[in-house]
Amino acid sequence: MNASPEHQRILLDIADLDRRIAQAERARTKPSQAARISELVAIRQEQLRELTAVTGTRDDVRTELKRIESDVALVEQRRARDAQRLAAATNPKEAQALEHEIASLARRQSDLEDAQLDVMGRVEDADAAVAAQQALLDTTTTEGTALTAQAKADVAAATDLGAQLARDREAVAATVPAPLLAEYTRRAANSAGAALLTRGTCEGCRIVLPGTDLNEIRRAADDAVVSCPECGCILVRTEESGL
Repeated sequence: MNASPEHQRILLDIADLDRRIAQAERARTKPSQAARISELVAIRQEQLRELTAVTGTRDDVRTELKRIESDVALVEQRRARDAQRLAAATNPKEAQALEHEIASLARRQSDLEDAQLDVMGRVEDADAAVAAQQALLDTTTTEGTALTAQAKADVAAATDLGAQLARDREAVAATVPAPLLAEYTRRAANSAGAALLTRGTCEGCRIVLPGTDLNEIRRAADDAVVSCPECGCILVRTEESGL
Protein backbone atom coordinates (compact mmCIF):
# COMPACT_ATOMS: atom_id res chain seq x y z
CA MET A 1 0.00 0.00 0.00
CA ASN A 2 1.09 3.52 -0.73
CA ALA A 3 0.06 6.77 0.94
CA SER A 4 1.60 10.21 1.11
CA PRO A 5 3.96 10.88 4.02
CA GLU A 6 1.59 13.64 5.15
CA HIS A 7 -1.34 11.24 5.41
CA GLN A 8 0.83 8.70 7.19
CA ARG A 9 1.79 11.32 9.76
CA ILE A 10 -1.89 12.03 10.40
CA LEU A 11 -2.19 8.42 11.49
CA LEU A 12 -0.02 9.34 14.49
CA ASP A 13 -2.64 11.88 15.55
CA ILE A 14 -5.37 9.29 15.14
CA ALA A 15 -3.37 6.74 17.14
CA ASP A 16 -2.85 9.28 19.90
CA LEU A 17 -6.57 10.09 19.94
CA ASP A 18 -7.41 6.38 20.07
CA ARG A 19 -5.05 5.95 23.01
CA ARG A 20 -6.65 8.86 24.86
CA ILE A 21 -10.15 7.61 24.01
CA ALA A 22 -9.23 4.21 25.46
CA GLN A 23 -7.93 5.90 28.62
CA ALA A 24 -11.13 7.91 28.95
CA GLU A 25 -13.21 4.75 28.50
CA ARG A 26 -11.25 2.97 31.24
CA ALA A 27 -11.75 5.97 33.51
CA ARG A 28 -15.47 5.92 32.71
CA THR A 29 -16.00 2.20 33.27
CA LYS A 30 -13.41 1.61 35.99
CA PRO A 31 -12.96 4.77 38.09
CA SER A 32 -9.91 4.76 40.33
CA GLN A 33 -12.12 4.77 43.43
CA ALA A 34 -13.96 1.57 42.45
CA ALA A 35 -11.71 -0.88 44.31
CA ARG A 36 -11.83 1.10 47.56
CA ILE A 37 -15.59 1.58 47.25
CA SER A 38 -16.08 -2.18 46.89
CA GLU A 39 -13.81 -2.73 49.88
CA LEU A 40 -15.82 -0.23 51.93
CA VAL A 41 -19.08 -1.92 50.98
CA ALA A 42 -17.78 -5.20 52.41
CA ILE A 43 -16.42 -3.46 55.51
CA ARG A 44 -19.72 -1.64 56.05
CA GLN A 45 -21.70 -4.88 55.78
CA GLU A 46 -19.51 -6.48 58.44
CA GLN A 47 -19.78 -3.38 60.64
CA LEU A 48 -23.57 -3.45 60.29
CA ARG A 49 -23.63 -7.08 61.37
CA GLU A 50 -21.48 -6.24 64.38
CA LEU A 51 -23.67 -3.24 65.20
CA THR A 52 -26.75 -5.46 65.08
CA ALA A 53 -25.05 -7.92 67.45
CA VAL A 54 -23.93 -5.33 70.02
CA THR A 55 -27.28 -3.55 69.81
CA GLY A 56 -29.03 -6.85 70.52
CA THR A 57 -26.77 -7.41 73.51
CA ARG A 58 -27.49 -3.92 74.80
CA ASP A 59 -31.24 -4.38 74.38
CA ASP A 60 -31.11 -7.69 76.25
CA VAL A 61 -29.22 -6.08 79.14
CA ARG A 62 -31.66 -3.16 79.23
CA THR A 63 -34.54 -5.63 79.37
CA GLU A 64 -32.84 -7.41 82.26
CA LEU A 65 -32.38 -4.07 84.06
CA LYS A 66 -36.06 -3.19 83.64
CA ARG A 67 -37.03 -6.58 85.10
CA ILE A 68 -34.81 -6.05 88.14
CA GLU A 69 -36.11 -2.51 88.61
CA SER A 70 -39.65 -3.90 88.48
CA ASP A 71 -38.74 -6.55 91.07
CA VAL A 72 -37.19 -3.90 93.33
CA ALA A 73 -40.34 -1.79 93.07
CA LEU A 74 -42.52 -4.78 93.99
CA VAL A 75 -40.34 -5.62 97.01
CA GLU A 76 -40.47 -2.00 98.16
CA GLN A 77 -44.25 -2.03 97.85
CA ARG A 78 -44.52 -5.25 99.86
CA ARG A 79 -42.19 -3.89 102.57
CA ALA A 80 -44.21 -0.70 102.80
CA ARG A 81 -47.44 -2.68 103.01
CA ASP A 82 -46.07 -5.05 105.66
CA ALA A 83 -44.73 -2.12 107.65
CA GLN A 84 -48.21 -0.60 107.69
CA ARG A 85 -49.72 -3.93 108.76
CA LEU A 86 -47.07 -4.31 111.46
CA ALA A 87 -47.83 -0.87 112.83
CA ALA A 88 -51.50 -1.79 113.10
CA ALA A 89 -50.97 -5.40 114.33
CA THR A 90 -52.21 -6.33 117.84
CA ASN A 91 -51.55 -10.07 117.58
CA PRO A 92 -48.00 -10.92 118.73
CA LYS A 93 -47.69 -13.94 116.40
CA GLU A 94 -48.89 -11.92 113.42
CA ALA A 95 -46.48 -9.14 114.34
CA GLN A 96 -43.59 -11.61 114.59
CA ALA A 97 -44.45 -13.11 111.19
CA LEU A 98 -44.56 -9.66 109.64
CA GLU A 99 -41.19 -8.77 111.13
CA HIS A 100 -39.67 -11.95 109.65
CA GLU A 101 -41.18 -11.21 106.25
CA ILE A 102 -39.97 -7.59 106.37
CA ALA A 103 -36.44 -8.81 107.18
CA SER A 104 -36.60 -11.34 104.34
CA LEU A 105 -37.82 -8.66 101.97
CA ALA A 106 -34.99 -6.38 103.07
CA ARG A 107 -32.43 -9.06 102.19
CA ARG A 108 -34.20 -9.68 98.89
CA GLN A 109 -34.17 -5.97 98.10
CA SER A 110 -30.47 -5.72 98.96
CA ASP A 111 -29.67 -8.62 96.62
CA LEU A 112 -31.76 -7.08 93.87
CA GLU A 113 -30.11 -3.70 94.27
CA ASP A 114 -26.66 -5.33 94.06
CA ALA A 115 -27.76 -7.08 90.87
CA GLN A 116 -29.19 -3.80 89.63
CA LEU A 117 -25.86 -2.05 90.06
CA ASP A 118 -24.09 -4.87 88.22
CA VAL A 119 -26.54 -4.77 85.31
CA MET A 120 -26.37 -0.96 85.18
CA GLY A 121 -22.63 -1.31 84.66
CA ARG A 122 -23.24 -3.82 81.90
CA VAL A 123 -25.73 -1.45 80.28
CA GLU A 124 -23.13 1.32 80.37
CA ASP A 125 -20.57 -0.98 78.73
CA ALA A 126 -23.10 -2.09 76.13
CA ASP A 127 -24.02 1.53 75.34
CA ALA A 128 -20.33 2.33 74.87
CA ALA A 129 -19.89 -0.68 72.56
CA VAL A 130 -22.86 0.41 70.45
CA ALA A 131 -21.57 3.98 70.28
CA ALA A 132 -18.08 2.82 69.27
CA GLN A 133 -19.44 0.52 66.58
CA GLN A 134 -21.75 3.24 65.28
CA ALA A 135 -18.76 5.60 65.08
CA LEU A 136 -16.86 3.05 62.98
CA LEU A 137 -19.87 2.64 60.71
CA ASP A 138 -20.27 6.40 60.37
CA THR A 139 -16.60 6.77 59.40
CA THR A 140 -16.90 4.07 56.76
CA THR A 141 -20.13 5.55 55.43
CA THR A 142 -18.61 9.04 55.23
CA GLU A 143 -15.59 7.80 53.30
CA GLY A 144 -17.77 5.72 50.99
CA THR A 145 -20.11 8.61 50.31
CA ALA A 146 -17.23 10.94 49.48
CA LEU A 147 -15.53 8.40 47.21
CA THR A 148 -18.79 7.60 45.44
CA ALA A 149 -19.43 11.27 44.78
CA GLN A 150 -15.89 11.72 43.45
CA ALA A 151 -16.22 8.58 41.30
CA LYS A 152 -19.46 9.89 39.78
CA ALA A 153 -17.79 13.21 39.02
CA ASP A 154 -14.78 11.45 37.45
CA VAL A 155 -17.03 9.21 35.37
CA ALA A 156 -18.99 12.23 34.13
CA ALA A 157 -15.76 14.04 33.23
CA ALA A 158 -14.38 10.96 31.46
CA THR A 159 -17.65 10.56 29.56
CA ASP A 160 -17.50 14.17 28.37
CA LEU A 161 -13.82 13.85 27.48
CA GLY A 162 -14.42 10.62 25.57
CA ALA A 163 -17.21 12.22 23.57
CA GLN A 164 -15.03 15.23 22.71
CA LEU A 165 -12.10 13.00 21.71
CA ALA A 166 -14.41 10.91 19.52
CA ARG A 167 -15.55 14.05 17.72
CA ASP A 168 -11.95 15.13 17.28
CA ARG A 169 -11.02 11.72 15.90
CA GLU A 170 -13.88 11.77 13.44
CA ALA A 171 -12.71 15.13 12.13
CA VAL A 172 -9.08 14.04 11.83
CA ALA A 173 -9.93 10.65 10.31
CA ALA A 174 -11.95 12.40 7.60
CA THR A 175 -8.70 13.84 6.24
CA VAL A 176 -7.15 10.41 5.65
CA PRO A 177 -7.87 8.32 2.54
CA ALA A 178 -10.33 5.54 3.30
CA PRO A 179 -7.99 2.65 2.31
CA LEU A 180 -5.22 3.94 4.58
CA LEU A 181 -7.66 4.45 7.45
CA ALA A 182 -9.01 0.94 6.97
CA GLU A 183 -5.48 -0.47 7.03
CA TYR A 184 -4.71 1.45 10.20
CA THR A 185 -7.95 0.22 11.81
CA ARG A 186 -7.12 -3.37 10.93
CA ARG A 187 -3.68 -3.14 12.48
CA ALA A 188 -4.90 -1.21 15.51
CA ALA A 189 -6.85 -4.29 16.58
CA ASN A 190 -3.54 -5.95 17.58
CA SER A 191 -1.07 -3.10 17.95
CA ALA A 192 -0.75 0.65 18.27
CA GLY A 193 -1.99 0.86 14.70
CA ALA A 194 0.62 3.44 13.75
CA ALA A 195 3.76 4.59 15.49
CA LEU A 196 6.73 6.81 14.90
CA LEU A 197 10.04 5.26 13.97
CA THR A 198 12.55 7.14 16.13
CA ARG A 199 16.29 6.48 15.84
CA GLY A 200 15.64 2.93 14.73
CA THR A 201 13.11 2.23 17.48
CA CYS A 202 9.43 1.49 16.97
CA GLU A 203 7.55 3.74 19.39
CA GLY A 204 4.62 1.33 19.26
CA CYS A 205 6.37 -1.66 20.86
CA ARG A 206 9.57 0.13 22.01
CA ILE A 207 11.79 -2.38 20.23
CA VAL A 208 15.00 -1.40 18.41
CA LEU A 209 14.79 -2.83 14.93
CA PRO A 210 17.64 -4.96 13.56
CA GLY A 211 19.91 -3.47 10.92
CA THR A 212 18.51 -5.71 8.20
CA ASP A 213 14.97 -4.48 8.82
CA LEU A 214 16.13 -0.88 8.94
CA ASN A 215 17.94 -1.32 5.63
CA GLU A 216 14.79 -2.65 4.05
CA ILE A 217 12.77 0.27 5.41
CA ARG A 218 15.48 2.66 4.25
CA ARG A 219 15.15 1.38 0.71
CA ALA A 220 11.35 1.78 0.70
CA ALA A 221 9.81 4.69 -1.21
CA ASP A 222 8.67 7.70 0.81
CA ASP A 223 5.02 6.94 0.11
CA ALA A 224 5.31 3.22 0.87
CA VAL A 225 3.42 2.08 3.96
CA VAL A 226 5.96 0.09 5.94
CA SER A 227 5.38 -2.08 8.99
CA CYS A 228 7.16 -2.83 12.23
CA PRO A 229 8.39 -6.42 11.91
CA GLU A 230 7.79 -6.94 15.62
CA CYS A 231 4.30 -5.56 16.40
CA GLY A 232 2.91 -5.04 12.92
CA CYS A 233 1.91 -1.40 13.29
CA ILE A 234 2.43 1.13 10.50
CA LEU A 235 5.82 2.78 10.95
CA VAL A 236 5.74 6.50 10.21
CA ARG A 237 9.09 7.81 9.07
CA THR A 238 10.40 11.31 9.74
CA GLU A 239 13.78 12.98 9.94
CA GLU A 240 14.07 11.53 13.47
CA SER A 241 13.83 7.95 12.26
CA GLY A 242 17.58 7.52 11.98
CA LEU A 243 17.46 6.32 8.42
